[in-house]
Amino acid sequence: MITKQKRKIIKIDEEKCDGCGNCVVSCAEGAIKIIDGKARLISEKYCDGLGACLGECPRGAITLEEKQAEEFDEEAVKIHLERQKSEKTKKPIQPKFSGCPSSRIMEFARPKIDDNRKKERETTPSMLTQWPIKIALVPPGAPFLENADLLLAADCAPFAFAGFHRDFIKDKAVLIGCPKLDDPEFYQEKITMLLKSSNIKSLTVAHMEVPCCHALYYIAKQAIEDSGKDIPLKKWVIGIRGDKRGEESKPIERVACDHDH
Repeated sequence: MITKQKRKIIKIDEEKCDGCGNCVVSCAEGAIKIIDGKARLISEKYCDGLGACLGECPRGAITLEEKQAEEFDEEAVKIHLERQKSEKTKKPIQPKFSGCPSSRIMEFARPKIDDNRKKERETTPSMLTQWPIKIALVPPGAPFLENADLLLAADCAPFAFAGFHRDFIKDKAVLIGCPKLDDPEFYQEKITMLLKSSNIKSLTVAHMEVPCCHALYYIAKQAIEDSGKDIPLKKWVIGIRGDKRGEESKPIERVACDHDH
């Protein structure tokens, strides 16, 4: 028999939700999943009601409400998380699609090119110094990660910003990915593993301005916290028309939890 009690639990407004996945990454209990392009609470007993996911939603689609709900079951959460890990090793990651604005078709005029600088652009060397660059393919302990300044980039960003090699890739190790089409939880676990296995000096995230792409920053932030290291984190947002704007943050401070003692 299911026991219910009056307590706080999250409520997701599907009208506001755009399926970006930020809440999935921030929920340590695995209580939220993206289903049919929307964030959904998969079980009341997995939600502790503390609302860690609230501040990560760019659309304000998640709130806390007090109602009759299943009791939070910490043991069930442990079993659920173990099952999730087991499932990831058995099947490949499936792309996820949603009604995100990044899928909207649009066209805009190409800027005029100065012919006098054409030769200069054609002879500009690539700043990339490593392979592979896909998050899923880079192995823990890869030599190019040791003592590196790491760039984590959305794979659309280099196409949108013309000076990407000059402004972002130069002097950095590179990881690229798409939090919209891949599994954010896998990204978080893999990047945490890479941070733990190498001495990363700094981490820069360059993502597109569309909502679903913001998850890349939250993935990086959570990975730093999970690694237990103090790594300076910087964020750059690339506009769909090729502009860029930066937002620098302080090194992530690891917050002690009950299980750390």
